[in-house]
This record gives sequence, structure tokens and C-alpha cells, in this order.
Amino acid sequence: MAGSSNNGSHSANGITAIFIATGQDVANVAESSSALVYVEKVNRDDYYFSITLPSLIVATYGGGTGLATQKECLEMLGCYGTGKVNKFAEIVAAAVLCGEISLGSAVMAGDWVTSHDRYGRNRS
Repeated sequence: MAGSSNNGSHSANGITAIFIATGQDVANVAESSSALVYVEKVNRDDYYFSITLPSLIVATYGGGTGLATQKECLEMLGCYGTGKVNKFAEIVAAAVLCGEISLGSAVMAGDWVTSHDRYGRNRS
């Protein structure tokens, strides 16, 4: 992991969305989105896909986590309050992993650009 900043596709996207929704310090996305993706074909038709977020900075109590809507989001996840930070970090990492798999699959299937075209994201 030493010397690596990111070999994933877009970890900052999911992290930013979750940070805003749950009252995290969005300035910490810069460090938190550092990600190392590892993929291995383990059997004939199986893949092992993992992501490591070595500097993920999250909190479940204090600061913006106490704002009404952000607190509610953490409560829905079962992550508001002291002693819940590891569970919350796992949820953030899982969301990032799902985003990486989804984007990689869309690119490989040739659907990523067509989706952007369909929904008007490539319009001038």
C-alpha cells in the first residue's frame, strides 16, 4: 500500500455522497478516497474483488453527525452514537466496493457511455 494513492475507478463518488448524508467532514474525502483495489480470478468462473481504504476518516458521534437529518441517516444504518464507527466504516467501504464493481461491469459491458447518453449527461 505504500506509495499508492488510488488504483480504483471512483471511490470519491460514493464516499462523498455518504459523507454528506451522514454529517461527515466532506473535506476528508481527499484522504478517505485513497483506495487500493485487488482482483483475482480464483476458480474457473469466480473472482475475488476487494478494496482497501487505508485512510478512511469517519465518525458516528459529534460534529455534523448530530444534525437532525444526518443523525437520522446514521440511525437508519444503526450507526449513530459511540461504539458504532467500525460498523459505519464497513458500510462505507461496502458502498465503495459496490460502486467499483458496478462501474467496472458497466464499462466492460459497453453500457457506461450509453447510459450517460440516454440520461443527457453528455449534452452541451
